[in-house]
This record gives sequence, structure tokens and C-alpha cells, in this order.
Amino acid sequence: MATTKGRIKAISVSKEKGTQKTNVLRAELKADFGIIGDAHSGNWHRQVSLLALESIDKMIAKGAKVAPGNFAENITTEGLDLCALEIGSILKAGADVELEITQFGKKCHSNCEIFEQIGDCIMPREGVFARVVKAGAINVGDLIEVMTNEN
Repeated sequence: MATTKGRIKAISVSKEKGTQKTNVLRAELKADFGIIGDAHSGNWHRQVSLLALESIDKMIAKGAKVAPGNFAENITTEGLDLCALEIGSILKAGADVELEITQFGKKCHSNCEIFEQIGDCIMPREGVFARVVKAGAINVGDLIEVMTNEN
């Protein structure tokens, strides 16, 4: 059975699209918007991106010199099987935040630096996108868990 609970390992934001994200200890999320202060926030279906630390570890094992945030993900999870989720699944993050899964993977604009390093990138296959259903704050170390896993 897929794991349905994990922890927020890292939170990453950037002021401009196409720039390296910076790791932060805490973030405020606004409903139907995303992470306040992140360039990818807005009224669309990819307000927040998530990637599992386990996916990043696969890339490290292939020789990539990467860390949480390097794949432009907003939330790096640990212990939660993101790939087992379905579109419409609801995640609870921290005390209040609720995220609805809206998309799996995305085509990279071009070969990113990680792809250039080792000829592969995990984000297009294992990255997950969500919209913020319920606002609140999240912190590194907070619990993140599946509330529903159905369409």
C-alpha cells in the first residue's frame, strides 16, 4: 500500500520565473493563489509544485549534484508516495493548508541544467502540481498527508 503520510522536507520559492528557488523555513499559502511571494502563484491549476525527496535521491544516485528546491519544486516531501495520488486527491499540509492535486509532471521548457548534467530529469515524470484549496502556513518538518485519493 502507498504511504499516505509524510513530512515537508523543504519549502522553496523564487521571486521570478526561471530563476533558482531559495529554501525557506516557512511559507504562507493563499487559497486559489499559491505561496505568497512565489513567482508561480496565481489563478491557475499549477499554483504549488511538489516533488518527493525519494525522487531527488534517484537523481543523486545517477550522479546529479542536486538538493531540495533544485527542481523548482515548492514543497519537497519525504515519506509520502506522491506518484500514487490521483487528480483531485486532497493533501493536508501543516495545521490548515489543503492542496488539490491538479497535474502530474510537465514538459520541461528545454533541457534544464540537471538534464544537461546527467541526461535525465525526474520532475517531468514525478513532479506533482496542486492548487490551494484552504489557506494557511506551512513549516519545514510539518506533517503532509492524504485526506482523499479519488477523483
